[in-house]
Amino acid sequence: MRLPQARLDQVLDRFRQIEARMGAATDGAEIVRLSKEHAELKPVVDAVEAVQRARAEAPELEEMLAAGDPDMAAMARDELEALKLRLPVLERDVALLLAPKDRDENASAMLEVRAGTGGDEAALFAGDLFRMYQRYATLRGWRVEIDSLSEGDAGGFKEIIAAVTGDGVFGRLKFESGVHRVQRVPATEAQGRIHTSAATVAVLPEPEEVEIDIKDGDIRIDTYRSSGAGGQHVNKTDSAVRITHLPTGIVVTSSEKSQHQNRARAMKALKVKLYDRQREALDTARSDARKSQVGSGDRSERIRTYNFPQARVTDHRINLTLYNLPKILEGEALDDVINPLIAEDQAARLSALEDEFG
Repeated sequence: MRLPQARLDQVLDRFRQIEARMGAATDGAEIVRLSKEHAELKPVVDAVEAVQRARAEAPELEEMLAAGDPDMAAMARDELEALKLRLPVLERDVALLLAPKDRDENASAMLEVRAGTGGDEAALFAGDLFRMYQRYATLRGWRVEIDSLSEGDAGGFKEIIAAVTGDGVFGRLKFESGVHRVQRVPATEAQGRIHTSAATVAVLPEPEEVEIDIKDGDIRIDTYRSSGAGGQHVNKTDSAVRITHLPTGIVVTSSEKSQHQNRARAMKALKVKLYDRQREALDTARSDARKSQVGSGDRSERIRTYNFPQARVTDHRINLTLYNLPKILEGEALDDVINPLIAEDQAARLSALEDEFG
């Protein structure tokens, strides 16, 4: 891809404007905003400057080739060949940085895992999936805090909702949203027959600054006694909180020990849900929005199958099949699935950029 020089100059001009403004700004909020934009643009500027240096080398090397000195010409020819290989790579790096990005790429996220079809086995599988994400988060240095859960009768979870906090959580987990299907012999199956069950996963971005206005009259807050595994895990008081957003029907809960903490966490979860609804509406309104997504983005879409007899994991969106199911479910090899999804998304974004440049 040959990036137009005018587009590269735009980036450099904007960066210089920010640096000049940062030197003169006195308002704290403006300084924070400019610093954030400066930090986001810096790697793009570095990549643009690398492209410009490489482009400037070509005419100089061609002059050396035409100068007539055999030794200098041989050296120039070698360097020119190397440059022809290096320049497209540098331009692709810049193109990726300039390609349309999900504005919530670096945000933390709310993770929801729910048992689907399959009864007790579906709840057990939902538990397996949640532990996979929990272990993956630990390996990446992210923090996982459970907001609410409903345990399955035979183990696992009918539903579990957690906040995953860290840098780039949503960018790496967003393609996990959808229906995950498992094929295995349940522990309760006496005949050794393979059963198919499913769980649904939703990953919602949780940006630091969610500008959502919630009117007091639009919500109903109920308190109740949360259920748990029994014994010390069962609350003796009505400390769990359920908030219903009346205009949309969205319901969120939090069931920790502190009612005050539960109310704050439930309100935060409600804002995330309403923000996600805004994202979906915006994506639907933009004709090209779905071009940069892997799959349809529909959470009812079957995205992946985990086949235990064959130790196989298949992601249906990109026709990826791997035979390391145990390590994937341990979280150790989840990147083997996530990285190709991200690469596919990058390819789609680059294609959109090529269309833009004609």
